Amino acid sequence: MNLRHGAIGVSLVLLLEACSSTAPSGPPMPSSTAATRSVLPQPVDEAKERAVAAYLGMWGDMADAALTSDWQSPKLALNATGDALSRISRGLYADHYNGLVTKGKPVNHPMVESVEPPAAPTTVDIVDCGDDSQWLKYRADTGRQADDGPSGRRHIDAKVKKAVDGSWKVVDFAIQDVGTC
Repeated sequence: MNLRHGAIGVSLVLLLEACSSTAPSGPPMPSSTAATRSVLPQPVDEAKERAVAAYLGMWGDMADAALTSDWQSPKLALNATGDALSRISRGLYADHYNGLVTKGKPVNHPMVESVEPPAAPTTVDIVDCGDDSQWLKYRADTGRQADDGPSGRRHIDAKVKKAVDGSWKVVDFAIQDVGTC
């Protein structure tokens, strides 16, 4: 009986040693998880890409709506919400009320300043040096350029958040004076 238990004990020890052996047994086989992980974007990279796309989309949507000062354009809500959408709509309404349209496109150079939280990002802060020198206001009735003050490069701060539906939208932005970048 002791011999039998001793043999079982030795067998278990040998089995455990084999399972926990640190000796190399050849090159590791690539796992499908590791291969998939290297192809799929990491959460921070994906958040940065989607936030920048939403930011640039907001400016493109705004430029399209500004051609006719359409403050009610449904496109405006595709990439902006909250204070950002409100600010855009109010500005376009003011232009409409004053008989102004905006032609051209802004030029943006967004850079991600921060991503929070890193494990599962929901907020991305963006800084930009936007140039509005080719995005100018005109009188809708005469087509003449309106005196809208100086244009040029301006520092812009924006906050982009992940929405409940998984989309990313600009929730707020602040534009500084010409020459701030």
